[in-house]
Amino acid sequence: MEVAENGGPKLKLLGRPLPVDNVQALAASGDPGEIPQRYVRPEVMSDVDSAGADDIPIVDLGRLTDLVSSAGEAAKLKMACEEWGFFQLINHGVAEEVMQSMKVDIEEFFQQPLEEKEAVAQPPGSIEGYGEAFVVSEDQKLDWGDMYFLGTRPVTFRNMGLWATHPPTFRSTLDKYSLELKKVTDCLLGAMAKNLGMQPEKFLDLFKNGVQSVRMNYYPPCPHHADKVLGLSPHSDAVGLTLLLQVNQVQGLQIRRNGRWIAIKPIPGALIVNVGDILEILSNGRYKSIEHRAIINPQNERMSVAAFHNPDYAVMIGPLPELVEGGEAQYKTLSFDRYASLITSSKLDGKSLLDQMKLTN
Repeated sequence: MEVAENGGPKLKLLGRPLPVDNVQALAASGDPGEIPQRYVRPEVMSDVDSAGADDIPIVDLGRLTDLVSSAGEAAKLKMACEEWGFFQLINHGVAEEVMQSMKVDIEEFFQQPLEEKEAVAQPPGSIEGYGEAFVVSEDQKLDWGDMYFLGTRPVTFRNMGLWATHPPTFRSTLDKYSLELKKVTDCLLGAMAKNLGMQPEKFLDLFKNGVQSVRMNYYPPCPHHADKVLGLSPHSDAVGLTLLLQVNQVQGLQIRRNGRWIAIKPIPGALIVNVGDILEILSNGRYKSIEHRAIINPQNERMSVAAFHNPDYAVMIGPLPELVEGGEAQYKTLSFDRYASLITSSKLDGKSLLDQMKLTN
């Protein structure tokens, strides 16, 4: 096992990106009337559904954990996981001051000069640090955005050399925020397991020593070509469960449903939750991984932070036997290492990774 600088096991690399230009700097210094061809995406405004946003599920975690209201809220969660793969989570219990501190520190980090941010730039061959991810060829289309990616839990997986020291509160803020999101995730996983007819401990044991990582996103405005660039290419998350926090009020997240894109209007104070590929695989297809993307605003920057939650590296990635009984497995079973190698060699491309895991019957 690889060892991190703190003596703990090293976070497995989920992608080995090729170096690309910094988009924030490109947007600030370039001619606003021109953008490099590698960013031009003619398909951006096709198949957009402006009427579906009001139907997106909302789950109340307070009601889900209350004995009186839990059954009804569990039914909402079940519907969200099986039919949408996506929901907004309210009354989640994360303190407002913790969320606000995370937002403030992320904004301050991205507002620093480029040379300050590059002090925590990705080392060669690593996805961790400040830079970009999933750039695997010299000719693929690029996203109009930058990211800062860190392994956060377990604590032994942290590469503290890549944790920013400015703003001065960044490290303590991220530590508190990541712990609170781990608690929320465990609560959701227990309820999801029950909805699948399993003991809550089944999912909790799989994810007990699993890896949490965060991706902080910065999407610069694009005044003249917002309809021709994408902040984040269409994809489904290769992880177990993702919790997203909208840092500022600029919208941009869209999900794909019934062949069309639906814009998300984040509820103030809510967390946006989506089922990842691993949960779809573990549930043998009962829970649906959601394809999503980020579009660009012509006038305003957008920031968000996604927290990804994976099972323990020792867990085999495949349908759980108790969810296959009486039927057929819909997906392959691979070691985490082999599954991670599929991610490493892939660019963000719809649900192509999940398609590679499907069994042809």
